[in-house]
Amino acid sequence: MEIHVKKSLEEWKEEILVLLNEIDDEYEQVKKELQVYMYKFSITKQVVQSTANPDLNKKIRDLYHEPFQEKYNELKEYIKDLEEKKRVFQMFVDKIDKVKEKDEPRPYAAVHSE
Repeated sequence: MEIHVKKSLEEWKEEILVLLNEIDDEYEQVKKELQVYMYKFSITKQVVQSTANPDLNKKIRDLYHEPFQEKYNELKEYIKDLEEKKRVFQMFVDKIDKVKEKDEPRPYAAVHSE
């Protein structure tokens, strides 16, 4: 592989690795937020199930339960999207490495003749 091609691929890989790091950081943030909403949703669900007063129950659902459920579902979908992005960008890195690896000269074992 020519040096300029190798250099260009390496630069491209570095750009992709920066993107992967950004995606990883965002993933961790969303994961934390998802965990919070999982608890909020679960708690409000339990409270709704334990509340006998229909008016109070509706108010709890409107104020907390439904918004928490919507946010939780939204974050779950977002996590899936981030996981897909991570997978796709990691494929770029793997493919670049594979192409570079194929072009590397392989050391051959010395054959001894006696």
